[in-house]
Formats: sequence, structure tokens, C-alpha cells
Amino acid sequence: MKKILSTLALVLLLALAACGGNDDTEKDSSGDTNDASGDIKIGLAVNTLNNPFFVDLKDGAEATAEENGINLVVTDSQGDPGKQMSDVENLLQQGIDLLILNPVDSDAAGQAALLANDQNVPVITVDRQASDGEIVAHVGFDALKSGGIAASYLEEALGGEGKVVEIQGILGTNVGQDRSKGFNDHMSGVEGIEIIASQSANFDRGEALSVMEDILQANDEIDAVYAANDEMVLGALSAIESAGRLDDIKIIGTDAIDPAMEAIREGRLDATIAEPPFFLGREAINAAIKTLDGEEVEEMITLENTLVTEENVDEVKTR
Repeated sequence: MKKILSTLALVLLLALAACGGNDDTEKDSSGDTNDASGDIKIGLAVNTLNNPFFVDLKDGAEATAEENGINLVVTDSQGDPGKQMSDVENLLQQGIDLLILNPVDSDAAGQAALLANDQNVPVITVDRQASDGEIVAHVGFDALKSGGIAASYLEEALGGEGKVVEIQGILGTNVGQDRSKGFNDHMSGVEGIEIIASQSANFDRGEALSVMEDILQANDEIDAVYAANDEMVLGALSAIESAGRLDDIKIIGTDAIDPAMEAIREGRLDATIAEPPFFLGREAINAAIKTLDGEEVEEMITLENTLVTEENVDEVKTR
């Protein structure tokens, strides 16, 4: 009888333990969204990681993915549209649940988006848009507004009169096109300002250095320079400093990457327009989570851009 009672007691204890374990498991799975997100795999095809802007974008995406227990696979297309298509193909073969696409080129990215569409993988674009395909949402800044902010700043800084140089970005992207359009649309209404040179440096610091050197040699009088991103403005700044003309030229960039912010603190750069890439990466992952959870997501998620000068450089958050 003692053996029978002992056996029954052991069975009862095991049954109670099993029930308690099941209750804990159910609480964890229903109450912790991070655990549920652990099975999610998102692909992020970055156009290049040879640029601090896109490194910050990646960092923002990685930090947010880690916070939510998401498996994020990042590829570096190295500025090559063909490689980006290959990267997207590889990501799709890995069974990703969603693709975040940061296009090298808007037209080529449209083909990558269509490829994902064919495999029923939702697509979100970030910073630059794709010209084709079904896109769940686009996360970016208002590039037209940024160009207008830059033009308005220089109009005021020059008192409405002067000779201005515009260094454009990649004109095969909506960002490059829109920043230039916003800038020129505003300046076309300012009679006293003449844009004496407008040339693309493809968002590249080295190209901008070379372009600015040539423009400086060809023009004795330059009152201001607008560069469509901070990498280019830093290249232009180097050329202007080497020519000994820094005191004569107002200079403004776009993005608010760390080296540009530091140049403003040092008094070498007059201004930039804050479009912090870290926040682009963060909001792209947040939009992806909502999409995969079946929540409604805005088609255009536009983040706020801000003029940065020496007066507010330490107040503007970039991450």
C-alpha cells in the first residue's frame, strides 16, 4: 500500500509540474512580442556601405531589429545596380519574410521589387524610391523640402544677392532629382542670385572634391555652395579650404552626418539639413514589423528634416 501511495503521489506531482510548465509557456508566447518576432527574417539591401550615411541607416535598422528579436540580413550592393539585383535574389532564396530596399538606382530597384512581388514578399523602400513594383511603404525625408530649405538659407545668408554653385547628387534617384528641384525652384524666384555652376558629383566625397576644384579655378567670384549631401559638402569644403577661399563662401550640405556636424561646431561649415539616416533605418524596421503583424502602414512615411547651424548643432538629435 505504501508503494502504491508513493507512486500515486509521484504521478500527481509530475502532472502538476507539467501543467505549471504549460502555463508559463503560454504566458511567454502571448505576452512577449520579442519572442514572437524571433522567427521573422527581414532582408535589408543597402545601396552602399562605403558612405557614412548608409552605415548609419544600417545601424538604425540593426539596433531596432535587435530590440525586437528580429533576424536582419544586410547586404552591401557597393553602388552597383546589378549587384543589388543579385543581392535581392540571394535574400529571397534565404526565405526572408520582407524586403527593405535602399535603391542604388530607382529604375533598377523597380525590377528588384517586381522580383520580390512575384514571390509574395512585401517590399518597403527606404531613403530612395523604386520606380516600379508594389511597394508597401516608403520611408524617407521630403527631398524637395530639403532643397528648398537650403535655398532659403542661402538667400537669407547672402542678402538675396550672389553667385551660387550647386553640387548635385545621383540624378538617377528621386532624392538627387528632388533636392535639386527644390533648390532650383526656390532660387528661380530670387532675382539677385545666379547659379553659376550646377554639376553632379554622385553623392561622392572624392568626386565633389574634384568638381569643386574645377569650379573654383573657373570662377573668381563664388559666394555660396550648396551640396546635396554631406559627403559631397565635405569634399567641396576641402577644395575650398585648399584654395584659401573659406572666408568668402557660404557652404551648406544635407544629411547631418557626424563629420558635417563637427565641421559646423568648428566653424568650417555654415549649415546642413538634418535628415538623420539612423532614424530611417529605425522607422523602416518599425514599418516592417507592422506590415508583418497585419497592421495598416502609411504608404509614405515622411520624417522631419531640420536646418542645422552653429546655433542649434548641439540640440539636433541624430540617433
